[in-house]
Amino acid sequence: MTDATPSETKAASTSLGDLLGEVSRDISTLMRQEVALAKAELRESAGKSAKGAGLLGGAGYGALMAVFFLSLGLWWALSTLIGGGWAGVVVGAIWAVIALILFLVGRGEFKEVKGAPQTVETLKEIPETLKRNEENR
Repeated sequence: MTDATPSETKAASTSLGDLLGEVSRDISTLMRQEVALAKAELRESAGKSAKGAGLLGGAGYGALMAVFFLSLGLWWALSTLIGGGWAGVVVGAIWAVIALILFLVGRGEFKEVKGAPQTVETLKEIPETLKRNEENR
């Protein structure tokens, strides 16, 4: 006959209620730790997102006034060369291209937000943790 493992010895000498209480406490502790980790990761991601959005918004507002007056000056200069109506179309097309570039760069910044990757990884480990341990196999 083989010797009992430490887990089997504990199971034999401890009541089922005590064992279930111990498992329940361990799972509760694990879940609290996972929630705390998720909060910390999401707080960091939210901070980066807010910073990116604030910088994009500030840059947009600061550039708005310069763009407006530069556009008026360009429109006026082009209207002396090609006519008033077409000068407005040219200036509008230039700003449409610039807006597209700014949009693509801003979208790239938001794609760098990672969310909660460490929490996802540790949550994937929970089912393996709940399986029987090596000493009882």
